[in-house]
Amino acid sequence: MNKIFFELEVYSFHIDFMGHVNNMVYIQWMEVGRTKLLEAVGMPMQEISQKGFVPVLVQTNIAYKSPLFLGDRVRVEMWISELKNASAIMQFRFYKEQETLAAEGWQKGLFVDRDTMRPRRLYPEERSLFLPYVHSTVETPSTNLLTSVS
Repeated sequence: MNKIFFELEVYSFHIDFMGHVNNMVYIQWMEVGRTKLLEAVGMPMQEISQKGFVPVLVQTNIAYKSPLFLGDRVRVEMWISELKNASAIMQFRFYKEQETLAAEGWQKGLFVDRDTMRPRRLYPEERSLFLPYVHSTVETPSTNLLTSVS
């Protein structure tokens, strides 16, 4: 199974009034991960948009475990836990020094036709590009869970 790994640094503009990384920053970092995934499978955003389809988010969930502070280095890992014809569930883990889990979460994404905004199924050859990143041992979220971004 392949995963996407990348590192980030916490800068002053990531910090909220409580002195730790703001919750919205994690969503931005998830966007970085999704972009890196599309690039890794050979489907960069610019190219698929020109082909008439785009990924959109339909659900986000994040569980915060340990705060991140100014100057911390963050290691992010990402993979797909569920891949369907037009959607995927992507898993994320955020680690700080000494492999301490700072947060983990998932997002459900959907490919849609750019003009109609209706779901667009991946062609078999497109879907196969994502398969190396699918690892289904992580329990997938229930559809009746509330979306959480706090």
